[in-house]
Amino acid sequence: MREIRPEQLAAWLAPSDAAGSAPGGAAPLLLDVREHWEYALCALPGSTHVPMREIPARLHELDPAAAIVCVCHHGVRSAQVAMFLEHRGFDAVFNLTGGIDAWARRVDPSMPTY
Repeated sequence: MREIRPEQLAAWLAPSDAAGSAPGGAAPLLLDVREHWEYALCALPGSTHVPMREIPARLHELDPAAAIVCVCHHGVRSAQVAMFLEHRGFDAVFNLTGGIDAWARRVDPSMPTY
């Protein structure tokens, strides 16, 4: 599992003419593993919400060949999910260091924090 800082993820998600200049090339799947109430408070645009406890049952919904950035509140749950995915053969898994909280503080100050 690789770590990715909020600023790196923002650069990866930014539209660009130079495809492949980011850590994983094409835009990653943003996998938000927080609880429903947390996701309702704030979320990264375009993210896919699958609470951590539902990951094993919904594993078939994820592409093992796709780049996936796991997101939670501070980066602890998402790190566990990222390791879980790697152990099941997912190739390009990243954990958002500091989670959605770090994203809100360092990339998008308009995002609510909790």
